[in-house]
Amino acid sequence: MRPGTGFGVDETALEPTAQDLRVLTRMLGRPVRDVVEIPARCVCGNPLVAATAPRLSGGSPFPTVFYLAHPGATQAASRLEAAGVMAQMTERLGRDERLAAAYRAAHEDYLARRARIGRLAGAGEVPEIEGISAGGMPVRVKCLHALLGHTLAVGTGINPLGDETLEAVEPSWSPHRCACDPAWRDQD
Repeated sequence: MRPGTGFGVDETALEPTAQDLRVLTRMLGRPVRDVVEIPARCVCGNPLVAATAPRLSGGSPFPTVFYLAHPGATQAASRLEAAGVMAQMTERLGRDERLAAAYRAAHEDYLARRARIGRLAGAGEVPEIEGISAGGMPVRVKCLHALLGHTLAVGTGINPLGDETLEAVEPSWSPHRCACDPAWRDQD
């Protein structure tokens, strides 16, 4: 497992800068916390996904290590959820063993990458979320935002349903086109 295989990053661009944290705060409309890496970036350099410690500084467990932050991406994923795509994907998991096996492998990948982020953050073990990944993995689809965040953070070919989500959102949003609001840019 290599870090830095996500969209728009290499190993030198993973560490969040003060500017990244300001941009994330503007994107989310709230202060960010416990961001360990920026595993996916827009072509303009802004964060798309924030890798968050699996235990927040206040002590709460946080299973969603790859937090989809870009408003354009989150809106596109929300539209798919509203259209019933999650139920369709879950139904396919029940009848397509090959897809189900690949999704289970994506779950294991997520857990391994979260453990790595946890080690970087000094979070140690987080028994409350042991074996729990995100997005409903490995048996159902519960959150397309989490699956899309995973694919953007690690690249395609790891999470088949995250890859499908990326393909489905690309008519309205793509990591290959900047859709960043100028208000998110660093003003300092």
